[in-house]
Amino acid sequence: MTTEASSSTNGPVSARHARVAIICAAIVAGMVGLSYAAVPLYQMFCRTTGFGGTTQVAIAPSEKVLDRTIVMRFDANISKQLKWKFEPVENKFDLRIGENRIAKFRATNISDHTTTGTASFNVSPEAAGIYFNKIECFCFTEQTLKPGESVEMPVSFYVDPEMVNDPDAKQITELTLSYTFYPVKGAEHAGVSGNAQKSGG
Repeated sequence: MTTEASSSTNGPVSARHARVAIICAAIVAGMVGLSYAAVPLYQMFCRTTGFGGTTQVAIAPSEKVLDRTIVMRFDANISKQLKWKFEPVENKFDLRIGENRIAKFRATNISDHTTTGTASFNVSPEAAGIYFNKIECFCFTEQTLKPGESVEMPVSFYVDPEMVNDPDAKQITELTLSYTFYPVKGAEHAGVSGNAQKSGG
């Protein structure tokens, strides 16, 4: 009788433990899935709202150009792990709102081996991020440079005229487009990306 009682008692307990184990496993799996989804969801949120000065992507220039101008400044930075020299070809210029312009940056590989980099970017003040539209940009692809190689990399962009109707952004008179290059680990060194124009090396 003792054995039967023990078996009947352990049955429901074992079933409860099994259910708890399954629930815990499902929670862990869900958390792992959310961690992988968090980055693309955050990037989508930033692109949609301009959060943190995240810029937008456009497929064509603006059809409207205003008489109002702003000062565009350009900032270039390099991760300590990437042995490149990186700088804007032109530090600043005046830009009409809605006007499509091309700015160029120059990168030089100062290491003794081929390396690949990728650029992050943002615009400041942050309120202008949602109105800053890139049509083409070297930051859309990875860039690979041979030792001593130098390239000029263009970015084609405009500022959406709708910015002047935004209470938080209409008073902006200067914008800074900033890039930071980071190394791409494990990248295949197959040559310079098509976005970059060779300028020497």
